[in-house]
Amino acid sequence: MLSKSKFNLKIMKRSIIILLIVSGIVIEAFSQNSKEEFKPNGKPLALIFTNFHSDFSGSSTYPAFEITRAYLGYEYNFSKNWYSKVVLDVGDPGVGKLHRTAFLKNAFVQYKNNKFTASFGLISTTQFKVSEKIWGNRYIEKSFQDAYKFNASADLGFNLDYKFTDFISADFSVINGEGYKNLQTDSILRPGFGITVKPVKDITARVFVDNMGKDTKQQSLATFLAYTGKNVVVAAEYNYQKNHKMVEGHDIYGTSFFANWKVSKNFKLFGRFDDLKSAKVTGQPQPWQISSDGQLLMAGLEYSPVKGVKLTPNFRLWNPAVASQPKVTSLYLNCELKF
Repeated sequence: MLSKSKFNLKIMKRSIIILLIVSGIVIEAFSQNSKEEFKPNGKPLALIFTNFHSDFSGSSTYPAFEITRAYLGYEYNFSKNWYSKVVLDVGDPGVGKLHRTAFLKNAFVQYKNNKFTASFGLISTTQFKVSEKIWGNRYIEKSFQDAYKFNASADLGFNLDYKFTDFISADFSVINGEGYKNLQTDSILRPGFGITVKPVKDITARVFVDNMGKDTKQQSLATFLAYTGKNVVVAAEYNYQKNHKMVEGHDIYGTSFFANWKVSKNFKLFGRFDDLKSAKVTGQPQPWQISSDGQLLMAGLEYSPVKGVKLTPNFRLWNPAVASQPKVTSLYLNCELKF
């Protein structure tokens, strides 16, 4: 039999071991809770698009350096659910040369909880948000709808997004309709509704419709289908806008096809083809904006030497719909700097 002192010592040792185990569990649980405790945080944003290019039209050459965009802003997380973002867009207002104008691009507050997201303020529009993200080369060229003025990339309003399952999500927005560069207030709003479906892995399909106007309504249809594999992206979209800028008969439409191939960690090949058309107005022999219609062919190689820097030499050919207009061939070196 064990003596009383040895028995007490054995109990004491066991008690100490149990105490240490319990203490470890408590400390670990406390550490995890501490890690999960949210702390409000924010950070500045900076994104710059610049390029050097030469346009060749007939016997003429037009070389130029450009800083096409500089996005400067700040984002802040108030909590796990509440987020805000403010961004200035410094770019060419369209008068060329060295003129630059700063616009407030984004200024919104966002609430997100599980499958539901709501944004209010000067928000990014959703008409071509999915296609632009998958295109992934905004610093080289805007996506089809943005490039040909189907809709602005940001506007005043609100957007509600709900992810029903991993398979399907829907979004509903009501915006001013004038774009972030023209924030005038009027009685005309632009409601829109979109559905995004992912039937299988790596396949994304989206349909978006919107409506704006009173007597003459502008109506848009945007469709998009993409395969987004690990190293290869292939996508196609078709867009139609009836009564562009609420002018009767001024319909515009077109298709865009693009592909990206990630050759290695630092290199990516891409190609794109756009075909923009406009409808004939009753009584007119030619489409209403035939001077702006045409086809765009692009191809290039992206090189990313370090995180935040992209350099992309690329070739472009613009083939105008009017036979008398000269084709324009361009050589570009685009650069993106992300801080």
